[in-house]
Amino acid sequence: MRQPAEFVPAGPAGQGPKLTAPGKVLLVEDDRNLQEAIRYNLVADGYEVAVAGDGNTALSLAQSERPDLLVLDVMLPGISGLEVCRALRSEGSTAAIIMLTARDSESDRVAGLEIGADDYVVKPFSMRELLARVSAQLRRTAALNTASISDAASAVNDVIEVGGMRINLAARRVTIDGAEVELRPREFDLLAHLAARPGRVYSRNQLLQDVWGFDYAGDTRTVDVHVRWLRMKIEKDPSAPVRLQTVRGVGYRYSA
Repeated sequence: MRQPAEFVPAGPAGQGPKLTAPGKVLLVEDDRNLQEAIRYNLVADGYEVAVAGDGNTALSLAQSERPDLLVLDVMLPGISGLEVCRALRSEGSTAAIIMLTARDSESDRVAGLEIGADDYVVKPFSMRELLARVSAQLRRTAALNTASISDAASAVNDVIEVGGMRINLAARRVTIDGAEVELRPREFDLLAHLAARPGRVYSRNQLLQDVWGFDYAGDTRTVDVHVRWLRMKIEKDPSAPVRLQTVRGVGYRYSA
């Protein structure tokens, strides 16, 4: 199937005046009918949209066009959606990624989260639900780009220093005892939020609201997955964490 090389502008003919596009979306779906239905609704909602029907085309378009968000099917010809997601995250892409999957098992959902997906939608789904999740992810990204993570995080020179860790909010860099720690964007946001108030306990729902956005449509398992990733990077023994502690029955806290 031939794929367009450029984004389709918002505001299709017959849908009224062209809207100011709120974001660039790369839609990756090999089912031609479903692809066209999703594309039509995204464009009607004001998004610029490119489509791909296989993993290789998706990866090429994502690298050249740099979309703000991908709607990415898991099962694709060529390389899978999971492999596309993994490749983009390994290259440092910060685009939001919503996975489409026909499987409704916890292991499949967690697999996507563990390689860097931001959310998932299980087929069959309502178009309203998908559009709501696209909007939520793009609003969250925009908010993180224009505001500090929390009012407590606006420390002198935008730096948080606690427990041998230095978090530079402006540069989005983390060092432990002088050694730099490489974090994904959402890992950084979560760590900075917790470390801004060491000792304070946050529930999983609070963290979803504060870090992912008040209207995030995912579940609390997302928080657990990101905490596990962080522990692997900032704890000497991730199985016995000292910095990121679990408060049983409640949530998590950062301990200095």
